[in-house]
Order: sequence, then structure tokens, then C-alpha cells
Amino acid sequence: MRRHRNVKIVATLGPASSSYEMIRALFEAGADVFRLNMSHGVHEDIAKRHEIIRQVEKDLGRPIGILADLQGPKLRVGVFANGSEELVEGAAFRMDLSTTPGDVSRVNLPHPEIFAALEPGTTLLVNDGKIRLRVNACGKDFAECTVEVGGTISNRKGVNVPDVVLPVAALSEKDRGDLEFACELGVDWIALSFVQRPEDVIEARTLVKGRAAVLSKIEKPAAVKAYDAILQVSDGIMVARGDLGVELPVTSVPPIQKRLVRGARAAAKPVIVATQMLESMIESPVPTRAEVSDVATAIYEGADAVMLSAESAAGKYPVEAVRTMNAVAMSVEKDPTYRSVIEASRQVRRESVADGIVAAAREIAEATNIKAICSFSQTGTTAALVARERPHVPIIALTPLMSTARRLALTWGAHCVITKPQERFKGAVLAAVAAARADGFASDEDQIVVTAGVPFNVKGTTNILRVAPCDERLISSVDPE
Repeated sequence: MRRHRNVKIVATLGPASSSYEMIRALFEAGADVFRLNMSHGVHEDIAKRHEIIRQVEKDLGRPIGILADLQGPKLRVGVFANGSEELVEGAAFRMDLSTTPGDVSRVNLPHPEIFAALEPGTTLLVNDGKIRLRVNACGKDFAECTVEVGGTISNRKGVNVPDVVLPVAALSEKDRGDLEFACELGVDWIALSFVQRPEDVIEARTLVKGRAAVLSKIEKPAAVKAYDAILQVSDGIMVARGDLGVELPVTSVPPIQKRLVRGARAAAKPVIVATQMLESMIESPVPTRAEVSDVATAIYEGADAVMLSAESAAGKYPVEAVRTMNAVAMSVEKDPTYRSVIEASRQVRRESVADGIVAAAREIAEATNIKAICSFSQTGTTAALVARERPHVPIIALTPLMSTARRLALTWGAHCVITKPQERFKGAVLAAVAAARADGFASDEDQIVVTAGVPFNVKGTTNILRVAPCDERLISSVDPE
């Protein structure tokens, strides 16, 4: 099964998409990676969905990526005696550690770590930013605030603190248990929430122990400021626009999105644009024009993947949402403007032999009638470098490791093929030619570019490029071994 687009689609699974029939339908409609949201569902449910995905993968013969998204620490107020209260602009409101049920003047905030980080003038946001409080005075167990934007506050609503780096670990005890469970299941990606600093990612990587790739969700102002350092220690990035839009002015999110996408692409690491992409399709069979434009914008920017959340997890039209995203992607990538935008945003990197090899492969493909770039990769790094170039021809990523193929399901343009381990370059060329023909990328009359590393099956050895005919009879008997 070949996709006729380069950007990948991530679909979140949930109550609306838990059966074999639905998950298979989502994949056939265009989903490349499935997201398991660890915030919802018990481990038994998550394990069942994982098992179904792997069965679909086996039945359809295509590698499928699985991303487990950790919940992250949840900062919430306590409860109110009346269940809820109406806060009025200009009124005083106190948050403290007292467990007494709240009223219109105060409520419990059971997070001493928040009080430890507060300063006068700090902003507190409640209920996804619908309520805004300004801290006037604070101590180790309280914060006296003024209501700047009022509204209804009710039991256990979430709290955001956008102005400071909180002394809170990105991994709660629940997250640690979920991380170990997901790694034991065999997921391909772990998405880390509440990242504020590179040390958060390093801690997660230590716990993952190489069993999955680690993707950092950029959803806090502190993460935006420390983005370069976070990107360096991450395997991938998610632009989580929901919390970004709460903790930062919504008008700042589009330029931040562009910078994050461009930075991840320059580092040859996959980047997902997520949150509210086709939000109206939770209830409607068709999206709004603004939503279609939003998805298209992320694709024009060069994102590796676009993501559906509640649309596919709990919406009424999960398959239609995937089909819509697939159709938008195909339409954008056929637009001549898309290619010019992608070219303009390409950042030339010439820091290693591998950089030179993949850049040469792209240039050869553009200058001649090459049908595909076939990249042999043990870890997926070379295929990711080819994808960074955003070539106008398909990328066939050949690897002997299913784990690598599954992780590459998130990478722009990568069509993953499992192949036998290669010992000689000539065998690699023959395998690449066979894959290009078998999956409809080329015919006997065509040529492909093959990149590989000699010796084979060694990480980081990409050092050879070959233009090969797809007619095996024309591959010379003196072809490099």
C-alpha cells in the first residue's frame, strides 16, 4: 500500500476507534501513525488497541507507527463547597494549601511547588485560560490574587502558570508507570508532555533505555525559550498548540509554529503539528474552510506530520476526518506553490559525509529522470537526512529492522520497506531496484538513486551513492560489491 503524498497523518485512538474494523479503516483512509493517549483509558484498553494495530499491520503488510502520549503532571484546583463559583473582574481571590472546600473568595491549590515559584505580578490561568488571575502577594502556602478575567470556576479545573519555570518534573508517578508499560508493549514513540527544559527529556530517555524514540511536546513558554536545547536531545517534536495557545497570546502561536517546524526540519527530526486541526469534524462530516487552511498551512511549512485528536478518538466521523486530511495533503502537494515554498525554506547542511551524500542524491534526482531515492538505514538516520532535503521524488527507506521502519512511519515522505540484511553493495542495489518496482515507484526502463553505508549494518556510515537502472540485467557484473 503506497501513499501518494509525503506528509504523514497521526490519528488518535479512543472510544470511537477501538475496533479492528475501525482501526483498519483509519489506516486504509490514510493514517500512518496511531496515537495512544495515556491520559484516557486503562492499561488493558491501551494494550488491546496496540494488539489490534499490530494485527492490522500484519494483515496489510505495511509498517505502522505507534505513539504513546504521556499525560504529564496535571495542576488543578481543589473543590468548592457549592461545586462552582462565579469570579468577577477586579475581585480578590486567594489560592492556598488549605483543604477546606472553596468559595467565591478562595480555593485549595494542592501544589506547593507552584507557590514556591510564584512572584508578585505572576499570571495564573484557570480552566484553559478562561479565567486570568494576577498574583499580588504570595508565600510558601498561599497566593493573593486579583481577578483580571472572570468567569465560572469549578471543581478540579486545570491551572497554568505561563510566566515561570515550575520546579515540577515532566514525569509524574503515573507517567513513569505508563512509560514503562508502553515500552514493554513495544510502542515506537513516547511523547513527553510538560517539557520545560532539556533535562526533562534526558530523564525520559534514561527511563526509555532505547526501547522507543522520544518526542518532546512543545506546549509551554519555557520550552519555546529552550527549544534549541530540547530539540538537540529529542528524537522528534510535537507542536502542541492547545496549551501553547493558553499560556501564550494566541497571536504568537503561528510564528512559533513556523519556527519550531523549521528548526526540527533543519535537525532532520520529525515534527508533528497538532491540536484542533479539524475540530468541527468531531460533530460534522465536513470541516470548516479555516480548518482546511490550517492543515494546509502546516503542510506548506514542511511539517512531517499532522495530527487528529478528538476528531478520530471520540468524534462521530473518524474515517471522514482522516480522509479529509489525506485529501488536503494530496491537494497541497500537487500545488506548484508547495514545491517553491518547500525549496525556499530548505536549509543547506554540509557538516558530514552523510549530509553531502543525501544532498547529492537530491540534486541528481532533480537534474535527471530519477524515479526514487532508495536509502538503506539501520537506525533511520540516513532516511531522515534524505527527508530533510524534501526531494521531489519518493523516498524508499530500506531497513532490516521492523522497529526502524515503524519509527520512520512518522518521517516525511519515507515509504518503509523491510529487507534482508545486506553484506555487499551490489546486493543492496538489487534489493532497492526490486522494492522500487514491486511498490510501483519505477519500471524496468527507469533509474533510481541508492544511498548506503559500507560496511553495512553499522550506524552512521552513509558514504556511497549509486545511480542504478531498474532493469537488473543492466546492473553491471562489475558493479561495486
